[in-house]
Amino acid sequence: MQVSVADAKNKLPELIKAVEDGEPVTICRRGLPVVDIVRTKKPAPRKIKLGRLKGKIKVLDPDWWKPMTDEEVEDFLSGRG
Repeated sequence: MQVSVADAKNKLPELIKAVEDGEPVTICRRGLPVVDIVRTKKPAPRKIKLGRLKGKIKVLDPDWWKPMTDEEVEDFLSGRG
């Protein structure tokens, strides 16, 4: 299939679908072929490596997730904490 640049601009999703279905698509400018749209090779799935950050994270306060006490809230609001 050959299409003009203007048609390719207006019909890009359709052209991509045609290429996915195995049809070669060439985009032409002033009747001269300038670009071929080709299907890429299927990318290799990335292997997930668990534990990559093990030993790289320091927990400074293991109770960081606990709510603040009333005294800590007062200190925080008064600017003392």
